[in-house]
Order: sequence, then C-alpha cells, then structure tokens
Amino acid sequence: MTYCVGMMLDKGLVLMSDTRTNSGVDNISTFRKMHHWSVPGERIISIMTAGNLATTQSVISQLEERNKAPEDRHNSLLEAPTMFQVATIVGKLLRDTIARIDAHNGQEGSATFTASIILAGQIRGMEPRLFLIYPEGNFIEASFDTPFFQIGETKYGRPILIRGYEPGMSFEDAVKLLMVSFDSTIKANLSVGMPLDLLVIARDRFEAAHARRIAADDSYYRAISAGWSEALKLAFESLPDYSFYHRSGG
Repeated sequence: MTYCVGMMLDKGLVLMSDTRTNSGVDNISTFRKMHHWSVPGERIISIMTAGNLATTQSVISQLEERNKAPEDRHNSLLEAPTMFQVATIVGKLLRDTIARIDAHNGQEGSATFTASIILAGQIRGMEPRLFLIYPEGNFIEASFDTPFFQIGETKYGRPILIRGYEPGMSFEDAVKLLMVSFDSTIKANLSVGMPLDLLVIARDRFEAAHARRIAADDSYYRAISAGWSEALKLAFESLPDYSFYHRSGG
C-alpha cells in the first residue's frame, strides 16, 4: 500500500508521497513513488504512483525512455502541447501496461496488476493542472470543488485535508497540513511509512520550487507529529463532559 496526495493552491501545486512498499509485515521495502521532469522556463510535470510495483515501475521506465528517445518525441511528456494531452498519454500507457502484464500472466492475474496515478504540472502559457488517472486509462481533473486528490491508503488522512485545506493558504501551511495528514495515516496503517517525498510547484516557475525527502528523524516532522498528538488531547479534554443524567432539552 502507499499514500500520495496532490493539492492545488492559488499559488501552485504541492505533492507528497510515502515510499513504503510491502507484501506482508515481514517484507517491507522502500521505493520512490514520486517522479518529476522539467524543461526550465517551459514546463514541469510530476507523477505519483500507487498500486502494483511492477506496473508502476514499467510505466515510469517507459516514460523515461520516451523523454530521452528522439523517435518517441510524439509521445513524450516533454513535447505534449497541453497538460490534458499529457494526461491522455499517461492514461493510455497505464492502461496498455496493465493489459500487457495481465495477458502475460493469464486470467488469474487479472486485477492484480492495477495502479493509479496523480499527474500534476504546468506548461508555459497555461494554468497549473492536477489529474487523477485510473487503471482503465480515463482520468478526472481537480477543480474548485475537488481541489486535491489522494491515491493509496486515503481514508485516515482525508478528514485532516477536508478540515484544514484553504485554496489561498501558503505553501508552508500546505506542507504542514500534508505532514499532519501523513502522520495520521502512518500511525493508523503500517503499510504506509517514511521517508516521505515532497515537491512544491510554484505557479509560472517551471522548475521545482522546493523538493526534498523527509526522513523519520526529521526534526520538523517529529515536532509536527508530537504537536498534533498533544493538540488533539487538549481539544478532547476541552470538550463538554458527558453525563449519564443529561437529558436533551433539559
């Protein structure tokens, strides 16, 4: 399992992913799930993946090859004229990769090799855009009503995002909000774990405004984790006490 979040702000885009991949409690590995490519002054594109590792690694490897090989330029993320067409290319590649792996492994392998992708980025002269791409290759785009996407183990961190998100928030506050969301998820599910990858894409900058890996011993992350736990305890203690003798309307 994994956990990835892509968030759309007025100032740009903020992305975070974990790196844990496991097939049982005694078989845990670390793999990068966030990748990004940029052409300075022209475009920046990032992808986060969740699902079967063989599928997602195959998709990323094929995208890397297309970006490097001149003969594949028409299918390259670095040549597509719009982010919509980038999403179309990635969606088709994901669908075809799943179909090929399923066919190779027979019907018994069907649905085992599924994956989903969050695609984010901006091309010069256009708005920053954020997409959620499904295993079938179709996709949806973030909007005012749906300003962030999650893939993987989403349920534990979602309430944090819903309560704390504001489109006009600063990048720093968005990162803090994501850290709380990831901390809540990590504490609730052992299949999500450190380190975390963070990428900030500022509007009209076309290169990473901030990118780093956050380790388990990161001092800021540990302060956020401890502070959030304490804040929850204080908030709980401040709520009105329940009484067995309370009567509604009394």
